[in-house]
Amino acid sequence: MTTTVNLDHDAIAQSGLVDPETHGIPQVAAHGHMNKEMGVDARSLSDDDLPLPSEEDLHTLRRVSGVIKWSMYTIAFVELCERFSYYGSSVLYTNFIAQPLPDGSTTGAPVDPSAADAQAGALGMGSQAAQALSLFNQFFAYVMPLVGAWVADARLGRFWTIHIAISISTIAHVILVAASAPGVIVKPDSAFAAFIIGLLTLCVGTGFFKANVSPLLAEQNEDTRMHVKTLESGERVIVDPAVTNTRVFLYFYFCINIGSLAGQIGMVYVEKYVGFWLAFLIPTALFLIAPIVLAINKKNYKLSPPTGSVLSKFLKMFWYVQKQCKPFKLDWELAKPSRIPADSRPEWMTYDDAWVSEVVRGLEACKVFLFLPVFFLAYNQMTGNLTTQAATMQLHGTPNDVIQNLNPISIVVMIPIIDHVLYPGLRKLGIAFTPIKRMTVGFIIAALSMVASAVMQYYIYEMGSCGWYANGKDCEAAPINVWAQSLPYILIGLAEIFTNVTSYEYAYSKAPENMKSLVMSVNLFMSAISAAIGQAFTPLSVDPLLVWNYTTVACISFVGGIAFWFCFRHLDTREDELNNLTKSTYKGTNEPNALDRKMENEDA
Repeated sequence: MTTTVNLDHDAIAQSGLVDPETHGIPQVAAHGHMNKEMGVDARSLSDDDLPLPSEEDLHTLRRVSGVIKWSMYTIAFVELCERFSYYGSSVLYTNFIAQPLPDGSTTGAPVDPSAADAQAGALGMGSQAAQALSLFNQFFAYVMPLVGAWVADARLGRFWTIHIAISISTIAHVILVAASAPGVIVKPDSAFAAFIIGLLTLCVGTGFFKANVSPLLAEQNEDTRMHVKTLESGERVIVDPAVTNTRVFLYFYFCINIGSLAGQIGMVYVEKYVGFWLAFLIPTALFLIAPIVLAINKKNYKLSPPTGSVLSKFLKMFWYVQKQCKPFKLDWELAKPSRIPADSRPEWMTYDDAWVSEVVRGLEACKVFLFLPVFFLAYNQMTGNLTTQAATMQLHGTPNDVIQNLNPISIVVMIPIIDHVLYPGLRKLGIAFTPIKRMTVGFIIAALSMVASAVMQYYIYEMGSCGWYANGKDCEAAPINVWAQSLPYILIGLAEIFTNVTSYEYAYSKAPENMKSLVMSVNLFMSAISAAIGQAFTPLSVDPLLVWNYTTVACISFVGGIAFWFCFRHLDTREDELNNLTKSTYKGTNEPNALDRKMENEDA
């Protein structure tokens, strides 16, 4: 017979080592001492209306996901529309920039699209320019989430910031349509100028959207406390919010890739058989569905109001602690109001102790994100160099930029398998496949994808008519079927599931309530840093250096993955502890003073 544990501060101590009987989830120990830096709240594990897990339950019961609400699916559908429009447009960039306008064409489509190696194009600026602009596009698009996060958290809230993002992106899509119109595309200078304006505008809209859509989705999950549930089969399980978040972000990424897949496959054929103008127009039309879906379902959403800027509060707290500590050895306990006499407390210190612990947890997450640029160096090869590589292989009527759709196809196929087979199976075997482990595996798989790309490039050089200058204008395609590129794209897709999806989950679960968009934007900003670093590799994105390009990125990704594991493996055993901190009552500058509210509650 089991007995319910009194889940007070003594009962919710630091997580210990993984016990095989815990189904692979690091546990909050039933007895021990509270971490001095991180206060853990019993309320995070309990609810008056839900049965608590006992000490025996925590060590023996299987952990499962909670219910995913219908409103969450509608937000995921909006993300699907946005990704269709974004990837349906961006997949066209490489050919629009790199390939020349086909002879006799006024739309960018080849006059005879049925020809074996017919190729769409517009500006004819070459593969190096295409790779550079592709990286710039990624850099700017993932810098803008920092601005979008501030607007949402401090001024407008996530819902209305997303609407502004949709408006900006719609304008951008219209400009791209104009840049590819038959009367403009034949004038390279005018087409290039309009294209750049459209690209920059779309980056702004994308940044505002990306910073807020995943936090809006995740905050619809009201299942925030562990509790015991009995299934129809009679099995008792623990409904774990961490498992729920894992599933939510897996299927969020599933929708991202459904949109990406539909946009990319459809638009490259429209580009080839009709022209760029229609290929840019269709994503524009589909994107207009998104605000309609949001408006219809607004009443069903949980919408957090803007809290005012807490970034300035954090910076003041940081400097307050930094002045009293040695560099790189900050003691955040010094920033907790309870440690400071009321008459000595700065006026700006209106938060509570719990908020300090939440901020420290968010900083831990941001440290984890610092390794993501290494992963994205490999990922970025897919949208530039690998597309160009495909153009040097035998296409047999397949557009060179359609092959990259093997990436979203593999993701769409693998996510249900990972969610329903791999993750539950590992938990039953007692293997703790926690976020840090997942991300490490993603780094290694990304390195393997680059090894495959390097081998492929070597054989293109060896077997092609132009040797190690396969991208020459008059070079015949190497006698290798373009579908041989399947392996790199599939491996990158698997790596994304383990690293990229997990980083979204980590950003949301570790951020303070009033900084979730900001921490998510820091996560996204790592893509911008990777794009900036990737610019240094642009000189390697030409013949005869492409083998060295892929090999170098493979080595960096592998070494980065090993370093990532050794830097952050200690966080695996603290996963439950970090997820179950005391919840702060401090909402932000738009809300009452958290300390005053606490005293009022105590007086009541």
